[in-house]
Amino acid sequence: MSRAVLSLGSNLGDRAAHLRAAVAGFADVLVAVSPVYETAPWGVTDQPDFLNAVLIVSDEDADEWTWLRRGQALEQAAGRVREQRWGPRTLDVDVVTVDGVRSDHPDLLLPHPGTAERATVLIPWLDVEPDAVVPGRGSARELLALLDTAGVRARPDIDLRKAAG
Repeated sequence: MSRAVLSLGSNLGDRAAHLRAAVAGFADVLVAVSPVYETAPWGVTDQPDFLNAVLIVSDEDADEWTWLRRGQALEQAAGRVREQRWGPRTLDVDVVTVDGVRSDHPDLLLPHPGTAERATVLIPWLDVEPDAVVPGRGSARELLALLDTAGVRARPDIDLRKAAG
């Protein structure tokens, strides 16, 4: 069985619709979907705010590369263009962790680098997995306590669970 944590983000076009499409794209393997948060951009700050969420997915036939390919297919369907690192995007699907898997392959680093420093991932992840652990880094709750969370705002008006079917 392969269980993964996926981070979703969108800051171009109909952001909520892009996140809903991603949830629908994983509906067959969805274990949990977090609430949505609106967050200030990270890295390149001269761009619109993001909507972010986290999914937990599970499939006995999937491996880490399956999760990556599924996420990339959804990004492509949303019209994602990769022009600038940390730049604006219609949809971003990151494989954050896959249970029991570490990877230093340049196309799939696991756990996803930077997770421990990103409230945009840790906050929604903790909503669906209160005892979450970032492999090699420790408790997500303890890591979050070290971060500035001022730029992360709950969006209870956007419910992605309906997109799961």
